[in-house]
Amino acid sequence: MLTRASRTAGDDLAQRIPGALRAALGPRWEFTADGRHIEVRHPNRGTPYRPPRRTPSWRELLDSLEVGFARCGAARDACLPLRWGRETELAISAVQALDPLLKDGQLRTYRDGFLPQPVVRFTGRRDAAGHLEDGFLTSFVNVSRVQRVSSLDEYGTILDGWLTVLSRLGFHARHLSIVGKLSPWRRRQVEGITLRFRHLDHTLGDIVLLWNTEHPERMAVDLGSGLERLAWARTQERWHQLIYGGFAGAAPPTTLDAIRTATLLLGHGITPAARGAGGITRRVIGAIDRDAVRLGVGAVVRDMCGYWSLFSTLRAPWSAIACAIEEEATCEGASFPDKAGMRGRAV
Repeated sequence: MLTRASRTAGDDLAQRIPGALRAALGPRWEFTADGRHIEVRHPNRGTPYRPPRRTPSWRELLDSLEVGFARCGAARDACLPLRWGRETELAISAVQALDPLLKDGQLRTYRDGFLPQPVVRFTGRRDAAGHLEDGFLTSFVNVSRVQRVSSLDEYGTILDGWLTVLSRLGFHARHLSIVGKLSPWRRRQVEGITLRFRHLDHTLGDIVLLWNTEHPERMAVDLGSGLERLAWARTQERWHQLIYGGFAGAAPPTTLDAIRTATLLLGHGITPAARGAGGITRRVIGAIDRDAVRLGVGAVVRDMCGYWSLFSTLRAPWSAIACAIEEEATCEGASFPDKAGMRGRAV
């Protein structure tokens, strides 16, 4: 039950946020705050956006993020295991690295700093036909900075550092804005305040101040975006062309999304099963159009393996992953090959 003291502490934190951000961001930004909402915008907003002439590779984009975060004091940390198995079967957000501090009463976190975390979610926005809308994927890279903080000054500094990182990527401050509600939300033992940052008309991600309900002094920040969404906003390319390259027209988008996600799951040893994490793999592969795999998925899988390998080492070669997808998709029910060293192994 939420105590009066903890409720007062949360409300106090919320009302101090505008002052903390003003101190961190300085006079270059315009603030509108009425006690319930906050909006931060650049005074020269409205000027046209011109994408950089050169589109970086995924590796170059990741390297720029890593260098930018390191200069802000957030070194890259190892990814969380994709097979999570606590409150969710799979890792769905880098914020799960903060669970020991925020949920378990421990003065530690699983990870700290910059995490380019591969995640799987089925909550992407869909159109009337049930297809994922542009900007959404079942599997993507949650670009995050997760960090324990002891004051709102640190929170403001983290946001200011993020704007510097975005500048390194080719985003200009005049095209960015920050909006949110100053009323705390609560999910079981955790409370937080979420502010979203936007580029032009598209939401890039958010920065969340979090604390334990009964111990508000246990605070942390989760700043997150999607690597693919960042690239989309930066380049202004067509979504499917950006994500799938030369394969964009080779199969229906639902099939390409499923192959992409199955490659990640199988690459981390999460093989098809009747339930649990393996049940998710089976569900994902079940979304693949059988006709689309009759000539094989090797080329697409090889490309996807190259992408996912940027973030963590895959435990299986692309050939074994492709074979498993093809056999499962055609209901032959084959298990993952022993020679790939994968059968029954968890991440």
